[in-house]
Amino acid sequence: MKTAIIDLGTNTFNLLIVEGEQILFKTKIAVKLGEGGITKGFIAEVPFQRGLVALKAHLHTIEEYQAVRTLAFATSAIRSASNGKEFVQQAKEQLGLDIQVIDGDREAELIYLGVDQALDLGEQKSLIMDIGGGSTEFIICNKNEIFWKKSFQLGAARLLEKFQPQDPISQKNISDLENYLEIELLPLWNALEKHPCNTLIGSSGSFDTLSEVIAHQFYDFAILKGKTTYDFKLSDYHWLHEYLLKSTLQERLDTPGMIPMRADMIVIGTVFINYLLNRQQISEMKLSTYALKEGVLEMLKT
Repeated sequence: MKTAIIDLGTNTFNLLIVEGEQILFKTKIAVKLGEGGITKGFIAEVPFQRGLVALKAHLHTIEEYQAVRTLAFATSAIRSASNGKEFVQQAKEQLGLDIQVIDGDREAELIYLGVDQALDLGEQKSLIMDIGGGSTEFIICNKNEIFWKKSFQLGAARLLEKFQPQDPISQKNISDLENYLEIELLPLWNALEKHPCNTLIGSSGSFDTLSEVIAHQFYDFAILKGKTTYDFKLSDYHWLHEYLLKSTLQERLDTPGMIPMRADMIVIGTVFINYLLNRQQISEMKLSTYALKEGVLEMLKT
């Protein structure tokens, strides 16, 4: 049976179409739902309409593939917006699409299920980090279980709008952001004291972009082709982090491997990641190209 899964993220609406174990088609459309309203708690009119147009395009693709079942899941931008219910209602009325709005805990569980399919989590505890546009999920886990999980309202789009850093980002911008993260992530710091982790696993999104830029810069883009995981060399990551801190938006847009949609948010993302790596003295970093939508697929098997 052909199944379509739509992941309505804050930055992108992702589509995955499968038949059994076979991936038939996958794509994403940039929507940037948080633009102009995320820190005020609503979806502004332009991104609101942009989101509906993206859903219409996805539904057209789903019809072309003749998928029998369509499942749609909405996350941070829609669940935290005062007009999020209105967006869900408009999608139902205009497009006939039923959208499930899931909470942060459920989102973290589905991300874990997706990552678990992408790589061998092993017996040792790892920390999964999924940087979205509206929220960031953290999961402490191994291949057998989740020990702790939490969703924070610390997505890249939300932080970008809150701090509005200079271009290039200034040292004061970085300090302000790191001080904010130190306070906001107190539950994570406490959890990591109880469950220490040496490995950070970045789930999709910003980590995809980092791996693609690194592949273009140091290796060959082909090293990522068909892979569901990638082991970062921390020296490569630190080089890229320093490059991004010094770069302008235009320089980032011109960087091979950079997804244009992420060029404005990637600096916030790398400051976030770098602070975590340094604070927790994490020695290993991996990419999982699987995230929520692949977790939904795994959930459907049970």
